[in-house]
Amino acid sequence: MYAIKYVPLAVRARISTVDSAMVARAFLTAVAFGLLTLPVMAEGAPQRLRLRGDVTARGDVLTLGDLVEGSSANLSARPLFRAPSLGTSGTIQARRIAEAVTALGLGEIETGGRAQVTVQRAARRVGQPEIEAALKRALETTHGLDGRNLAIRLDGDAPVLLAPVDLDGQATAVDLTYDPRTRRLAALVTLGDRQASLRVTGQAHEVRDVVVIGRALNRGETVTAADFTVERRPKEAVPADARSGATDMLGQVAQRGLSVGSVLRSGDLAPPDLVTRGETVTVVFDSPGLALSLRGQANEGGRLGAMITVINPVSKKVLAATIVGPGRVSVAPAGAPVMRQASAALDGAR
Repeated sequence: MYAIKYVPLAVRARISTVDSAMVARAFLTAVAFGLLTLPVMAEGAPQRLRLRGDVTARGDVLTLGDLVEGSSANLSARPLFRAPSLGTSGTIQARRIAEAVTALGLGEIETGGRAQVTVQRAARRVGQPEIEAALKRALETTHGLDGRNLAIRLDGDAPVLLAPVDLDGQATAVDLTYDPRTRRLAALVTLGDRQASLRVTGQAHEVRDVVVIGRALNRGETVTAADFTVERRPKEAVPADARSGATDMLGQVAQRGLSVGSVLRSGDLAPPDLVTRGETVTVVFDSPGLALSLRGQANEGGRLGAMITVINPVSKKVLAATIVGPGRVSVAPAGAPVMRQASAALDGAR
């Protein structure tokens, strides 16, 4: 018998030549496959998370979006850490942030070599001027004081009320107590519906504007604009006749020696003398239909408008005259006898 052997059938290979149509079909297939699969791959690939630099917190907590870049919108609001107190700063170790991100199943984050992140808590700062303004408004409302003439002196260092940055409106003083005898006050300064508050104490003083001498002045020295300033001082600490305005001071002269820092009083300055004692002056007499003048000698000095006596050096007559200008006095008509006397005096001078 013959053994049956497997005889392989010769298969003739079918070989096709590559033409341009086949290349075009292959290219279109590859492009189509790429357009369909690339968006799917992009959607499936997670975006790399990166640690932010130093941040500023506006609320009580720090979220994932505050500390990390690249998180999805729904996870960015996820709270991670408590923020520092208002107006203060703190640090968070980068490894702690990385651990919190890993716990959320978001994988690793790029730290950029940072070991920690500094966090500054934003705050609205209500300083001493705003606090004093709130106290003045409360004193006006509750005690009838004029806030424009009040000075508030608060105890301790300059106080600052810290509040959230989104808390608008002006500060208000509530629970105010005030003693008119000692002028002591205490109040709670608040923002909003007592969402931020600060207890303050101090004193309220009534003040007034006074003129203060800026340099030492000798008697008879003329005052210039650089020689004084206007300051607000406690009302009880200044004399009752202290001058409050300086509009009419220029050109006046000191009536006594004045020291630096002294409060100017009503009799400290006066207009300069236009006539001095013993000075030769021009005496004029004016009346309807008559105008006379002569030379005389002043028996006394005086300012504009002052009444002095003048002697006629020829007739030795003494006349009462009014100073009307530098070295010039006027004899006013006061009836026929005076006119005759003035005429005679003037005639005697001729």
